[in-house]
Amino acid sequence: MKRPVRVEHFRWLGDKRNQRVYDLDEVTDESVIEELMASEQYLVFGPDTLAEARNRGYRQRNI
Repeated sequence: MKRPVRVEHFRWLGDKRNQRVYDLDEVTDESVIEELMASEQYLVFGPDTLAEARNRGYRQRNI
């Protein structure tokens, strides 16, 4: 999947609506990410790691 322009330098993308985090390197269903970007309810993490996402209460979801 080609990363969305606004988050092209990040690997982990969080969904604020359900506290899920997606690995943009492993996405197979692009429609989920497109819908998340359209809703503008996303979050990126600094540092850009799964550990940081989990520290903020997000859980990984594979799509």
